Amino acid sequence: MISKVGQVMLYVKDQDRAVDFWTTKLGFIVVSDESGHGMRWIEIAPLGNSGSNIVLHNKEAVAKMSPELNLGTPSLMFFTEDAEKLHNDLSEKGIIAGDIVDMPTGKVFNFADSEENYFAVMEKPK
Repeated sequence: MISKVGQVMLYVKDQDRAVDFWTTKLGFIVVSDESGHGMRWIEIAPLGNSGSNIVLHNKEAVAKMSPELNLGTPSLMFFTEDAEKLHNDLSEKGIIAGDIVDMPTGKVFNFADSEENYFAVMEKPK
């Protein structure tokens, strides 16, 4: 039986640029940076994270190794304690961030990484 989501695979064109984006602009940490069998995979996580981590894979290398895989960007929803503060912080860092929308489930907005992959952020109601 499956007990939890362990990792989310994110296929990127430039792993070093992706690491820089996630660590410098979003405060993630590098959990591991491994290489082998002609591949490199970098595991990142939000500081203090106790949930699922993101693994950055080279899109081109994975496509050559496993052409049948869907290499599209996963639809990820991150959580925050303060959507407005995070939105302002991302905007000040030059990150594309959409408008904050009040939904029944909480305040939500999206943002783009350095490769223009979009992700969502939610502040759940208290």
